[in-house]
Amino acid sequence: MEALLESFLDIIQRVFITGDRYQMWLTGLRNTLVITFFALILGMFIGFFVAVIRVVHDDTKTPLKKPNMIIRILNRIVKIYVSTIRGIPMMVQLLIMNFIILAASRNQILIGVLAFGFNSGAYVSEAFRGGVLSVDKGQMEAGRSLGLSYRQSLIRIITPQAVKNCLPALGNEFIALLKETSIAGQAAIMDLTRAGRAIQSLTYDPTPLVFIAIIYLILVLFLEFLVRRMERRLRKSDQR
Repeated sequence: MEALLESFLDIIQRVFITGDRYQMWLTGLRNTLVITFFALILGMFIGFFVAVIRVVHDDTKTPLKKPNMIIRILNRIVKIYVSTIRGIPMMVQLLIMNFIILAASRNQILIGVLAFGFNSGAYVSEAFRGGVLSVDKGQMEAGRSLGLSYRQSLIRIITPQAVKNCLPALGNEFIALLKETSIAGQAAIMDLTRAGRAIQSLTYDPTPLVFIAIIYLILVLFLEFLVRRMERRLRKSDQR
């Protein structure tokens, strides 16, 4: 037992203490959380905008009437965006953002936020759109009968119900986004995975990979806890 404890303390010493290597871990963790947070905000904004465009286009399209020209153009653009993002691997998107689109930028965190944010937006848009489509059409008709405009009904009646319906899917997307940031090191970003790999190369010990996995697992479990709490609070509001 003592030998096992000494071995564990030796690993901690080599991986975290020697040469202040814990600072590399903290830097990597900070960058991972920053990229995830701001990419999440960007993805939510893009996803909501794309979902609204597609829903409005489908709702105003009838056999006797077509949506106005602006909505039709925007709908074509966002459909191309969603199909393109979903059809290209995240790794390739990150490399394109780093070496082509923002090749002149030295802000690697910004590159990571934009790459992961635009990727997340495509998937969030489908989650939002699914949430809107799951709301009974009678809700929109009820809003219009109360004198609300289409836009007011969409924002005040449909959107809150859609967010509640798509919360599990959004939670899965947030978790997937956090884990996808593990490839940020390919754009020379000192994220959690890159920090662990750097320490592995210094110690010639695969143990840092285990610590990377443990830290990601803790972060994912924390996100799952937050999503479950939000779902429970929303269910309680339904019972009032």
